[in-house]
Amino acid sequence: MKRQRFWIWLISFSLLFFALPGLAQESLIDINLPTRNQVEDAAIQIEVACVRLDGYCPFRVAAPRSDLAGRVRAIEAVLQQVRDRYVQASTPSLQTEVRVQPEGAPPDANAASEPLGRKAPEIYLGVGSEPLVRLMSVTQLDAELRGADMATAADMILQRIAESLERSRWERQPPYLTRQITLAVLIGLSLLIFCWVLNHWEKQLRQQKAALAGTQFSLSLPLLTWLNQRQQWNFTEAQLRCFQLIQLGLAASGLLLILSRFPQTRIVQVRTVESLEIPFKVGIVALATYVAIRLSYALISRLSSAIAREDDLSPEINRRLRLRINTISRVIRGVVTLSCIAIGSLLALSVIGINTVPLIAGASIIGVALSLAAQDLIKDTFNGFFIILEDQYAVGDVVTIQGIRGLVENMNLRITQLRDEAGCLVSIPNSEIRLIANHSSHWSRADLFIPVGYHTNVDQMLALIQSVAHSMSQDPQWQEAILAQPEVLGVEAFDERGLMIRVWIKTQPLKQWVVAREFRRRLKGALDKANIEIPAHIDFKPNR
Repeated sequence: MKRQRFWIWLISFSLLFFALPGLAQESLIDINLPTRNQVEDAAIQIEVACVRLDGYCPFRVAAPRSDLAGRVRAIEAVLQQVRDRYVQASTPSLQTEVRVQPEGAPPDANAASEPLGRKAPEIYLGVGSEPLVRLMSVTQLDAELRGADMATAADMILQRIAESLERSRWERQPPYLTRQITLAVLIGLSLLIFCWVLNHWEKQLRQQKAALAGTQFSLSLPLLTWLNQRQQWNFTEAQLRCFQLIQLGLAASGLLLILSRFPQTRIVQVRTVESLEIPFKVGIVALATYVAIRLSYALISRLSSAIAREDDLSPEINRRLRLRINTISRVIRGVVTLSCIAIGSLLALSVIGINTVPLIAGASIIGVALSLAAQDLIKDTFNGFFIILEDQYAVGDVVTIQGIRGLVENMNLRITQLRDEAGCLVSIPNSEIRLIANHSSHWSRADLFIPVGYHTNVDQMLALIQSVAHSMSQDPQWQEAILAQPEVLGVEAFDERGLMIRVWIKTQPLKQWVVAREFRRRLKGALDKANIEIPAHIDFKPNR
């Protein structure tokens, strides 16, 4: 399947590579012109534009920006009239004449400006015996584009016009049109078949993405499986968007390529390409930014998989590690996303011709001002990130912060929220957290003090406690909660009212209290059966 997708990608980019040159064909362009689109004059800004005939560019003209569009439209209108007569004539004969405008004559509307009053050659065209019509005046700017004097420039333009008119007539002949119609049909059928294949692959990617999305946030999966599915989901998402763009690009390229085959519709293709030039560049930058973000997400998931241990973790530890990795990767993804969007925005502005240096300088100044105004927020964010990175505590832990003991209900990069023993929700900024006591990190311990009268047989009491502890640790109902064999430490202290025997029971996080309560219940029953009484009026020491 991977090999088939490779060939699909290769053929797609090959078609786009061979189709795009045909979208902007300029076989009749004036090859002697410079490639730049505009030149700077000492007083005014001069621009260069194509005069088009049937979508081709026989020659270019130069004029000030304010006059250029009107001059091009006027020349194209006259040129199209001459073309229609030339094409319809049974035996066409192009008549041309170059007249020199005398000094002191009123300036020509199509001359665009001739500030020094120089003699400007005027080009006249006609077909057969019909009267000649004036096409344009060749200005000094037009001559400078061709590196010649105005008379030579006029001859060069006439040569290009003659070639263009001959091509226009040839492209309207039945043999040419028949070939182009056949070619257009073949292009259309090829695109339909190829788009159908791409659509088939797209459906498979959508199904794969939907299957992965269903388990992407499931806490029941093993950690490594979960991370691998997240990585695969991001790769699939990037491939899906690229497939969609390829389909759109092929459909648009095929349609424009078909339009470029016929002289009547070629101008539509040319104007469409010209109008979509900037959106196309911006779209390419946006796609590259999106793919870079998705691939970075997949790389982050890959690194998370490498960091995660492959041990058989308990559900609680697996959930804790997953929340930690998810939080850290979410922070990194946010930073990467903002960075990619910022870089992509600057690239998009640069490709449309906007100078980004002042924007970068302004953004730097704004960033400094915001950082000064949000110092507390920045400190909260950094401290929260290191709390999560170092796994000091997580949601569901019981901790003591700033003398407040409670269950961590919510935490993010800015605040930590605790539910204390009275049920109050306490919010603590992360920058204020200095000393943390975590009562449920990785494992917990039930620390019990059992009072015994001085007249009681200590060895018998210790054996009874050990028996109850061992019996409870072997009970299937409590085996998962108790991590190790309970430890009867012995006589801890001589109290005013009796002996204190200390017992440690290592448990799963947050299970120490329920285990301690069950142990006391079982021990009380065993003491009653052995007729051993617990001394009255004993003050029990609180659990640590």
